[in-house]
Amino acid sequence: MYIHERDNWTTFRWDARVLTAILEKVSRKQGLLYGRLASLGFDSKLRAMTENLTYDVVYSSEIEGIRLNVDEVRSSIARKLGIENVKQTAPSHYIDSVVAVMLDAVSYYDRSLTKEKLCAWQTAFFPTGFSEGAQIEVGRYRTNEEHIVSGMFGREKVHYIAPAPERVEEEMEKFLCWFNKEENTSSVIRSAIAHLWFVSIHPFEDGNGRLARILSDMLLARADKSEFRFYNISSQINRDKKHYYDILEKTQHGDGDVTEWILWYANTLSIALDEAETTVSTILNKSLFWQKASSVALSQRQTDMLNMFLDGYEAKITSKTWASLAKCSKDTAIRDIQYLVAKDILREDIPGAKRPSYSIIYTPEDITEFFSDIHIEEDDKGIRYLTATYKCKTSVRERILPLDAERFKKGDLPLENMLEKYCSYIRLS
Repeated sequence: MYIHERDNWTTFRWDARVLTAILEKVSRKQGLLYGRLASLGFDSKLRAMTENLTYDVVYSSEIEGIRLNVDEVRSSIARKLGIENVKQTAPSHYIDSVVAVMLDAVSYYDRSLTKEKLCAWQTAFFPTGFSEGAQIEVGRYRTNEEHIVSGMFGREKVHYIAPAPERVEEEMEKFLCWFNKEENTSSVIRSAIAHLWFVSIHPFEDGNGRLARILSDMLLARADKSEFRFYNISSQINRDKKHYYDILEKTQHGDGDVTEWILWYANTLSIALDEAETTVSTILNKSLFWQKASSVALSQRQTDMLNMFLDGYEAKITSKTWASLAKCSKDTAIRDIQYLVAKDILREDIPGAKRPSYSIIYTPEDITEFFSDIHIEEDDKGIRYLTATYKCKTSVRERILPLDAERFKKGDLPLENMLEKYCSYIRLS
Protein backbone atom coordinates (compact mmCIF):
# COMPACT_ATOMS: atom_id res chain seq x y z
CA MET A 1 0.00 0.00 0.00
CA TYR A 2 1.24 3.47 -0.90
CA ILE A 3 0.86 6.36 1.50
CA HIS A 4 -1.71 8.13 -0.69
CA GLU A 5 -3.98 5.06 -0.61
CA ARG A 6 -4.65 5.54 3.11
CA ASP A 7 -7.57 7.54 4.45
CA ASN A 8 -6.60 11.12 5.34
CA TRP A 9 -3.11 10.36 4.10
CA THR A 10 -1.88 13.94 4.44
CA THR A 11 -2.50 13.99 8.18
CA PHE A 12 1.20 13.37 8.69
CA ARG A 13 2.50 12.30 12.09
CA TRP A 14 5.93 12.57 13.72
CA ASP A 15 7.58 11.98 17.08
CA ALA A 16 8.59 15.41 18.36
CA ARG A 17 10.90 13.91 20.99
CA VAL A 18 13.03 12.21 18.36
CA LEU A 19 13.36 15.45 16.38
CA THR A 20 14.03 17.92 19.20
CA ALA A 21 17.83 17.64 19.22
CA ILE A 22 18.37 17.93 15.46
CA LEU A 23 15.86 20.78 15.08
CA GLU A 24 17.64 22.72 17.84
CA LYS A 25 20.96 22.02 16.13
CA VAL A 26 19.69 23.31 12.78
CA SER A 27 18.16 26.38 14.40
CA ARG A 28 21.44 27.15 16.18
CA LYS A 29 23.40 26.81 12.93
CA GLN A 30 20.92 29.06 11.10
CA GLY A 31 21.37 31.69 13.81
CA LEU A 32 25.16 31.50 13.68
CA LEU A 33 25.17 31.73 9.88
CA TYR A 34 22.97 34.81 9.78
CA GLY A 35 24.97 36.32 12.63
CA ARG A 36 28.15 36.03 10.55
CA LEU A 37 26.38 37.39 7.49
CA ALA A 38 25.43 40.51 9.42
CA SER A 39 29.05 41.64 9.10
CA LEU A 40 28.92 41.40 5.30
CA GLY A 41 28.13 44.37 3.09
CA PHE A 42 25.25 44.20 0.61
CA ASP A 43 27.51 43.35 -2.36
CA SER A 44 29.21 40.54 -0.43
CA LYS A 45 25.83 39.13 0.57
CA LEU A 46 24.78 39.13 -3.07
CA ARG A 47 27.96 37.27 -4.00
CA ALA A 48 27.38 34.69 -1.26
CA MET A 49 23.81 34.26 -2.48
CA THR A 50 25.03 33.90 -6.07
CA GLU A 51 27.35 31.05 -5.10
CA ASN A 52 24.61 29.32 -3.14
CA LEU A 53 21.97 29.64 -5.86
CA THR A 54 24.46 28.56 -8.54
CA TYR A 55 25.04 25.21 -6.87
CA ASP A 56 21.39 24.90 -5.87
CA VAL A 57 20.37 25.12 -9.54
CA VAL A 58 23.24 22.94 -10.78
CA TYR A 59 22.82 20.14 -8.24
CA SER A 60 19.03 20.14 -8.22
CA SER A 61 19.18 19.52 -11.98
CA GLU A 62 21.98 16.96 -11.61
CA ILE A 63 19.84 14.90 -9.20
CA GLU A 64 17.50 14.43 -12.17
CA GLY A 65 20.38 13.54 -14.50
CA ILE A 66 20.61 16.98 -16.16
CA ARG A 67 24.09 18.54 -16.19
CA LEU A 68 24.31 22.33 -16.41
CA ASN A 69 27.40 24.44 -16.99
CA VAL A 70 28.36 26.01 -13.65
CA ASP A 71 29.86 29.16 -15.23
CA GLU A 72 26.74 29.71 -17.34
CA VAL A 73 24.47 29.36 -14.31
CA ARG A 74 26.63 31.69 -12.19
CA SER A 75 26.80 34.24 -15.01
CA SER A 76 23.02 34.16 -15.48
CA ILE A 77 22.36 34.65 -11.75
CA ALA A 78 24.97 37.43 -11.45
CA ARG A 79 23.48 39.29 -14.40
CA LYS A 80 19.96 39.03 -13.01
CA LEU A 81 21.14 40.23 -9.58
CA GLY A 82 23.19 43.06 -11.09
CA ILE A 83 26.55 41.76 -9.86
CA GLU A 84 29.66 42.88 -11.73
CA ASN A 85 33.15 41.39 -11.87
CA VAL A 86 31.86 37.85 -12.34
CA LYS A 87 33.30 35.80 -15.18
CA GLN A 88 30.85 36.30 -18.02
CA THR A 89 29.85 33.12 -19.84
CA ALA A 90 26.85 33.54 -22.11
CA PRO A 91 24.15 31.25 -20.69
CA SER A 92 21.78 29.28 -22.88
CA HIS A 93 18.13 30.31 -23.05
CA TYR A 94 17.31 27.15 -21.09
CA ILE A 95 19.66 28.01 -18.22
CA ASP A 96 18.28 31.56 -18.12
CA SER A 97 14.79 30.11 -17.79
CA VAL A 98 15.74 27.69 -15.00
CA VAL A 99 17.56 30.46 -13.11
CA ALA A 100 14.53 32.73 -13.51
CA VAL A 101 12.35 30.10 -11.81
CA MET A 102 14.66 29.88 -8.80
CA LEU A 103 14.97 33.66 -8.44
CA ASP A 104 11.20 34.08 -8.79
CA ALA A 105 10.65 31.58 -5.99
CA VAL A 106 13.16 33.00 -3.50
CA SER A 107 12.60 36.69 -4.33
CA TYR A 108 8.83 36.45 -3.83
CA TYR A 109 8.78 33.83 -1.09
CA ASP A 110 5.94 35.62 0.71
CA ARG A 111 3.51 35.48 -2.21
CA SER A 112 0.80 32.84 -2.38
CA LEU A 113 1.67 29.78 -4.41
CA THR A 114 -0.81 29.05 -7.20
CA LYS A 115 -1.46 26.35 -9.76
CA GLU A 116 -0.69 28.88 -12.52
CA LYS A 117 2.71 29.65 -10.99
CA LEU A 118 3.64 25.98 -10.66
CA CYS A 119 2.60 25.30 -14.26
CA ALA A 120 4.69 28.24 -15.48
CA TRP A 121 7.74 27.01 -13.58
CA GLN A 122 7.34 23.48 -14.94
CA THR A 123 7.08 24.88 -18.47
CA ALA A 124 10.41 26.69 -17.98
CA PHE A 125 12.09 23.34 -17.30
CA PHE A 126 10.82 21.88 -20.60
CA PRO A 127 10.59 24.73 -23.12
CA THR A 128 10.54 22.33 -26.09
CA GLY A 129 7.87 20.08 -24.60
CA PHE A 130 10.29 17.15 -24.59
CA SER A 131 12.14 15.30 -21.83
CA GLU A 132 14.87 12.80 -22.65
CA GLY A 133 13.67 12.69 -26.25
CA ALA A 134 10.04 11.98 -25.41
CA GLN A 135 7.17 14.45 -25.65
CA ILE A 136 5.60 15.24 -22.28
CA GLU A 137 2.68 17.26 -20.92
CA VAL A 138 3.93 20.76 -20.17
CA GLY A 139 2.26 23.60 -18.29
CA ARG A 140 -0.56 21.49 -16.86
CA TYR A 141 -1.14 18.72 -14.38
CA ARG A 142 -0.59 15.24 -15.78
CA THR A 143 -3.44 13.29 -17.34
CA ASN A 144 -1.64 9.94 -17.32
CA GLU A 145 -0.72 7.37 -14.69
CA GLU A 146 2.73 7.99 -13.22
CA HIS A 147 4.97 5.07 -12.20
CA ILE A 148 8.42 5.68 -10.73
CA VAL A 149 10.58 2.84 -12.05
CA SER A 150 14.23 1.90 -12.42
CA GLY A 151 16.11 -0.89 -14.15
CA MET A 152 16.46 -2.11 -17.71
CA PHE A 153 13.53 -2.72 -20.04
CA GLY A 154 11.85 -5.99 -19.13
CA ARG A 155 13.40 -5.95 -15.64
CA GLU A 156 11.94 -2.72 -14.32
CA LYS A 157 11.40 -2.27 -10.61
CA VAL A 158 8.40 -0.15 -9.61
CA HIS A 159 9.32 2.10 -6.68
CA TYR A 160 6.14 4.14 -6.47
CA ILE A 161 2.80 4.65 -8.21
CA ALA A 162 1.47 8.18 -7.85
CA PRO A 163 -2.22 9.02 -7.28
CA ALA A 164 -4.47 8.52 -10.28
CA PRO A 165 -4.59 11.54 -12.62
CA GLU A 166 -8.24 12.27 -11.81
CA ARG A 167 -7.20 12.84 -8.17
CA VAL A 168 -4.37 15.29 -8.91
CA GLU A 169 -6.45 18.50 -9.07
CA GLU A 170 -8.12 17.90 -5.71
CA GLU A 171 -4.90 16.73 -4.05
CA MET A 172 -3.05 19.83 -5.29
CA GLU A 173 -5.80 22.16 -4.07
CA LYS A 174 -5.36 20.68 -0.61
CA PHE A 175 -1.56 20.98 -0.85
CA LEU A 176 -1.67 24.64 -1.99
CA CYS A 177 -4.10 25.53 0.78
CA TRP A 178 -1.72 24.03 3.37
CA PHE A 179 1.35 25.60 1.74
CA ASN A 180 -0.12 29.10 1.80
CA LYS A 181 -1.47 28.86 5.34
CA GLU A 182 0.64 29.93 8.32
CA GLU A 183 1.12 27.25 10.97
CA ASN A 184 2.85 27.21 14.31
CA THR A 185 5.13 24.39 13.22
CA SER A 186 8.91 24.31 12.76
CA SER A 187 9.89 25.67 9.35
CA VAL A 188 12.22 22.70 8.90
CA ILE A 189 9.35 20.28 9.47
CA ARG A 190 7.11 22.20 7.07
CA SER A 191 9.88 22.32 4.48
CA ALA A 192 10.43 18.56 4.77
CA ILE A 193 6.70 17.81 4.55
CA ALA A 194 6.23 20.10 1.54
CA HIS A 195 8.96 18.18 -0.28
CA LEU A 196 7.48 14.78 0.56
CA TRP A 197 3.86 15.79 -0.06
CA PHE A 198 4.54 17.36 -3.46
CA VAL A 199 6.61 14.48 -4.88
CA SER A 200 4.07 12.01 -3.53
CA ILE A 201 1.29 13.69 -5.51
CA HIS A 202 3.65 13.93 -8.50
CA PRO A 203 1.36 16.43 -10.21
CA PHE A 204 3.41 16.83 -13.41
CA GLU A 205 4.68 14.33 -15.91
CA ASP A 206 8.24 15.54 -15.24
CA GLY A 207 10.06 18.14 -13.15
CA ASN A 208 8.47 17.21 -9.83
CA GLY A 209 11.73 16.70 -7.93
CA ARG A 210 13.15 20.10 -8.88
CA LEU A 211 9.89 21.83 -8.04
CA ALA A 212 9.72 20.05 -4.68
CA ARG A 213 13.17 21.33 -3.76
CA ILE A 214 12.24 24.86 -4.81
CA LEU A 215 9.12 24.74 -2.65
CA SER A 216 11.19 23.50 0.29
CA ASP A 217 13.49 26.51 -0.15
CA MET A 218 10.50 28.86 -0.32
CA LEU A 219 9.22 27.74 3.07
CA LEU A 220 12.67 28.15 4.62
CA ALA A 221 12.87 31.65 3.09
CA ARG A 222 9.49 32.51 4.60
CA ALA A 223 10.74 31.48 8.02
CA ASP A 224 13.95 33.47 7.57
CA LYS A 225 11.89 36.40 6.23
CA SER A 226 14.63 37.05 3.70
CA GLU A 227 15.01 36.79 -0.06
CA PHE A 228 18.73 36.19 0.53
CA ARG A 229 19.38 32.46 0.32
CA PHE A 230 22.74 31.30 1.66
CA TYR A 231 22.17 27.58 2.02
CA ASN A 232 20.40 24.86 0.07
CA ILE A 233 19.69 21.17 0.44
CA SER A 234 20.15 20.16 -3.21
CA SER A 235 23.95 19.95 -3.01
CA GLN A 236 23.78 17.49 -0.14
CA ILE A 237 21.00 15.40 -1.71
CA ASN A 238 23.10 15.12 -4.86
CA ARG A 239 25.99 13.73 -2.79
CA ASP A 240 23.73 11.13 -1.17
CA LYS A 241 21.16 10.37 -3.85
CA LYS A 242 20.81 6.69 -3.00
CA HIS A 243 19.89 7.43 0.63
CA TYR A 244 17.53 10.17 -0.55
CA TYR A 245 15.62 7.85 -2.85
CA ASP A 246 15.66 5.02 -0.30
CA ILE A 247 14.19 7.10 2.55
CA LEU A 248 11.66 8.70 0.18
CA GLU A 249 10.49 5.30 -1.07
CA LYS A 250 10.30 3.90 2.46
CA THR A 251 8.19 6.84 3.62
CA GLN A 252 5.89 6.61 0.59
CA HIS A 253 5.24 2.97 1.52
CA GLY A 254 4.64 3.94 5.16
CA ASP A 255 1.59 4.62 7.29
CA GLY A 256 1.88 8.41 7.56
CA ASP A 257 4.53 8.54 10.30
CA VAL A 258 7.16 10.80 8.70
CA THR A 259 9.57 11.02 11.65
CA GLU A 260 12.38 9.21 9.85
CA TRP A 261 11.97 11.35 6.72
CA ILE A 262 12.07 14.61 8.71
CA LEU A 263 15.07 13.37 10.70
CA TRP A 264 16.96 12.60 7.47
CA TYR A 265 15.91 15.92 5.94
CA ALA A 266 16.99 17.95 9.00
CA ASN A 267 20.35 16.16 9.21
CA THR A 268 20.92 16.85 5.52
CA LEU A 269 20.00 20.50 6.06
CA SER A 270 22.46 20.65 8.96
CA ILE A 271 25.27 19.55 6.63
CA ALA A 272 24.11 22.13 4.09
CA LEU A 273 24.48 24.83 6.73
CA ASP A 274 28.07 23.69 7.36
CA GLU A 275 28.65 24.08 3.62
CA ALA A 276 27.23 27.59 3.77
CA GLU A 277 29.60 28.47 6.61
CA THR A 278 32.50 27.52 4.35
CA THR A 279 31.14 29.75 1.60
CA VAL A 280 30.80 32.68 4.00
CA SER A 281 34.36 32.18 5.25
CA THR A 282 35.60 32.25 1.65
CA ILE A 283 33.63 35.44 0.92
CA LEU A 284 34.95 37.12 4.08
CA ASN A 285 38.56 36.13 3.39
CA LYS A 286 38.22 37.35 -0.18
CA SER A 287 36.72 40.64 0.99
CA LEU A 288 39.59 41.15 3.45
CA PHE A 289 42.13 40.46 0.71
CA TRP A 290 40.65 42.98 -1.70
CA GLN A 291 40.54 45.63 1.03
CA LYS A 292 44.28 45.14 1.45
CA ALA A 293 44.99 45.02 -2.29
CA SER A 294 42.67 47.86 -3.34
CA SER A 295 45.53 50.31 -3.93
CA VAL A 296 47.54 47.95 -6.20
CA ALA A 297 47.21 48.42 -9.96
CA LEU A 298 46.30 45.05 -11.50
CA SER A 299 45.56 43.92 -15.03
CA GLN A 300 42.26 42.21 -15.79
CA ARG A 301 44.12 38.92 -16.24
CA GLN A 302 45.79 39.22 -12.84
CA THR A 303 42.47 40.14 -11.20
CA ASP A 304 40.67 37.19 -12.84
CA MET A 305 43.38 34.76 -11.79
CA LEU A 306 43.46 35.98 -8.21
CA ASN A 307 39.67 35.73 -7.98
CA MET A 308 39.82 32.16 -9.28
CA PHE A 309 42.17 31.10 -6.48
CA LEU A 310 40.36 33.22 -3.89
CA ASP A 311 37.16 31.34 -4.79
CA GLY A 312 38.83 28.03 -3.96
CA TYR A 313 40.21 26.69 -7.22
CA GLU A 314 42.11 23.56 -6.19
CA ALA A 315 45.63 23.91 -7.58
CA LYS A 316 49.02 25.19 -6.54
CA ILE A 317 49.83 28.67 -7.80
CA THR A 318 52.77 28.08 -10.10
CA SER A 319 53.87 29.73 -13.35
CA LYS A 320 52.79 26.60 -15.25
CA THR A 321 49.31 26.56 -13.68
CA TRP A 322 48.96 30.32 -14.14
CA ALA A 323 49.87 30.10 -17.84
CA SER A 324 47.44 27.22 -18.42
CA LEU A 325 44.48 28.84 -16.64
CA ALA A 326 45.09 32.35 -17.98
CA LYS A 327 45.81 31.03 -21.49
CA CYS A 328 49.01 33.05 -21.70
CA SER A 329 52.67 32.18 -22.26
CA LYS A 330 54.80 30.93 -19.40
CA ASP A 331 56.96 34.07 -19.65
CA THR A 332 53.87 36.24 -19.21
CA ALA A 333 52.80 34.10 -16.23
CA ILE A 334 56.24 34.51 -14.63
CA ARG A 335 56.09 38.30 -15.11
CA ASP A 336 52.58 38.38 -13.57
CA ILE A 337 53.70 36.39 -10.54
CA GLN A 338 56.91 38.38 -10.04
CA TYR A 339 54.93 41.63 -10.14
CA LEU A 340 52.44 40.30 -7.56
CA VAL A 341 55.27 39.14 -5.30
CA ALA A 342 56.86 42.59 -5.50
CA LYS A 343 53.50 44.17 -4.53
CA ASP A 344 53.03 41.84 -1.52
CA ILE A 345 50.07 40.12 -3.17
CA LEU A 346 51.80 36.72 -3.42
CA ARG A 347 54.62 35.07 -1.48
CA GLU A 348 56.74 32.01 -2.17
CA ASP A 349 55.63 29.00 -0.15
CA ILE A 350 59.15 27.66 0.25
CA PRO A 351 61.74 30.39 -0.55
CA GLY A 352 64.41 29.15 -2.94
CA ALA A 353 62.50 26.03 -4.00
CA LYS A 354 63.52 24.57 -7.35
CA ARG A 355 59.91 24.60 -8.57
CA PRO A 356 58.42 27.52 -6.64
CA SER A 357 54.77 27.72 -5.68
CA TYR A 358 53.01 30.72 -4.21
CA SER A 359 50.28 31.67 -1.76
CA ILE A 360 48.06 34.73 -1.63
CA ILE A 361 48.82 37.21 1.17
CA TYR A 362 45.48 38.02 2.79
CA THR A 363 46.63 40.26 5.64
CA PRO A 364 49.72 42.42 6.17
CA GLU A 365 50.52 40.68 9.46
CA ASP A 366 51.49 37.20 10.62
CA ILE A 367 48.40 35.77 12.31
CA THR A 368 49.89 32.47 13.49
CA GLU A 369 50.62 33.88 16.97
CA PHE A 370 46.88 34.20 17.62
CA PHE A 371 46.14 30.50 17.03
CA SER A 372 46.87 27.41 19.12
CA ASP A 373 45.90 23.71 19.12
CA ILE A 374 46.10 23.62 15.33
CA HIS A 375 45.19 20.29 13.71
CA ILE A 376 44.04 18.81 10.43
CA GLU A 377 41.09 16.46 10.95
CA GLU A 378 39.19 14.18 8.59
CA ASP A 379 35.56 13.20 9.04
CA ASP A 380 33.95 9.88 8.13
CA LYS A 381 33.26 11.15 4.59
CA GLY A 382 36.90 12.04 3.96
CA ILE A 383 36.39 15.81 4.24
CA ARG A 384 39.40 17.61 5.77
CA TYR A 385 39.09 20.38 8.35
CA LEU A 386 41.51 22.84 9.88
CA THR A 387 40.73 23.11 13.59
CA ALA A 388 42.31 25.57 15.98
CA THR A 389 41.69 27.89 18.91
CA TYR A 390 41.83 31.64 18.33
CA LYS A 391 43.16 33.79 21.19
CA CYS A 392 42.68 30.89 23.62
CA LYS A 393 38.89 31.18 23.56
CA THR A 394 37.31 30.92 20.08
CA SER A 395 37.08 27.51 18.38
CA VAL A 396 37.74 27.53 14.64
CA ARG A 397 36.80 24.73 12.25
CA GLU A 398 37.18 25.36 8.53
CA ARG A 399 36.87 22.88 5.71
CA ILE A 400 40.02 22.86 3.59
CA LEU A 401 40.89 21.61 0.13
CA PRO A 402 42.34 18.06 0.01
CA LEU A 403 45.35 19.38 -1.89
CA ASP A 404 46.13 21.91 0.84
CA ALA A 405 45.83 19.23 3.53
CA GLU A 406 48.29 17.00 1.68
CA ARG A 407 50.71 19.86 1.00
CA PHE A 408 50.64 20.93 4.65
CA LYS A 409 51.29 17.34 5.74
CA LYS A 410 54.31 17.17 3.43
CA GLY A 411 55.65 20.53 4.61
CA ASP A 412 55.03 22.07 1.19
CA LEU A 413 52.49 24.61 2.55
CA PRO A 414 53.61 26.65 5.57
CA LEU A 415 51.23 26.97 8.51
CA GLU A 416 51.08 30.77 8.20
CA ASN A 417 49.99 30.54 4.56
CA MET A 418 47.24 28.02 5.33
CA LEU A 419 45.92 29.96 8.32
CA GLU A 420 45.77 33.09 6.19
CA LYS A 421 43.90 31.31 3.41
CA TYR A 422 41.21 29.86 5.65
CA CYS A 423 41.07 31.99 8.78
CA SER A 424 41.94 35.60 7.92
CA TYR A 425 38.27 36.54 8.26
CA ILE A 426 38.45 36.10 12.03
CA ARG A 427 40.45 39.32 12.29
CA LEU A 428 37.32 41.15 11.14
CA SER A 429 35.31 39.97 14.13
